[in-house]
Amino acid sequence: MMFTTLWTALITPMNQNGKVNFTDLRNIVKLQEDAGNGILVIGSTGEGLALDASEKREIVEFMDDYAPDVPWMIGVGGYQAGEQKKWIDLGNATGADAFLMVNPLYAKPDSEGQFEWFSDLMDQAEKPCMLYNIPSRTGTRLSPDVFRRLSRHPNCRALKEASGSILDFEAFRMAAPDVPIYSGDDALMPYFATAGASGLVSVASNVWPSETKSYVEMCLNGNVESVFPVWKQAVAALFSASNPVPVKSLMHSKNIISTVKVRAPLSTADLSSVEALTEADKEITNWFNQQ
Repeated sequence: MMFTTLWTALITPMNQNGKVNFTDLRNIVKLQEDAGNGILVIGSTGEGLALDASEKREIVEFMDDYAPDVPWMIGVGGYQAGEQKKWIDLGNATGADAFLMVNPLYAKPDSEGQFEWFSDLMDQAEKPCMLYNIPSRTGTRLSPDVFRRLSRHPNCRALKEASGSILDFEAFRMAAPDVPIYSGDDALMPYFATAGASGLVSVASNVWPSETKSYVEMCLNGNVESVFPVWKQAVAALFSASNPVPVKSLMHSKNIISTVKVRAPLSTADLSSVEALTEADKEITNWFNQQ
């Protein structure tokens, strides 16, 4: 998984009718490619659970045909093990470099259920796997002990840690010190970097590909003072409503994508103002130009 220190959790751009906009998708993949960032498709930022199976397949086939010269990763998320294994089989047949695997949704399995879930999915995979701990979305927390056991699997190559807790991050580091851990939270990258993070899986890099790359590099090099407070404020603006509503809104205002359209149950009406986003964009641009 040490292909890159920055993975962009890519949005899924849509037309006003809600269909995937593949012209915009090509353009934003090119932006990430130009910045040298890894690309994650069909994650939560990509509204993976709101896309049907044929749409997800089309996106993966698009990426396979595009064949970016940066690593790309396929999100695996759901709760039916058999369906997830079929999805992994589809990904196995592509040029994707890795899978991102999250705890099953809603079921809230205990330790053995989690261990068997991840083990079975990694057995099915023919590519490296990044496990994903995000209890705010799945309703259950990956325990450090389960992660320690899973780290022995040959396909367990990294962890995306998005619990929001530096203590949890440190516990995972202690449990499996040889497995790279990526921050799953843009705002916590400076803190996780000092605790030994290997990189970031980012929402912010959708709209600021090169800027976020510099942010990550500075954090990993110990130069964290220079990223405050501009990045803290910018990330707060990007999460002022449910992700990816704010980042899509800012990308649309910058003419990066054609519409702000998101799939239900998300709504653009939940973003009360774009002023904070516009100001954040100005601050990030100024910060980057001064580096």
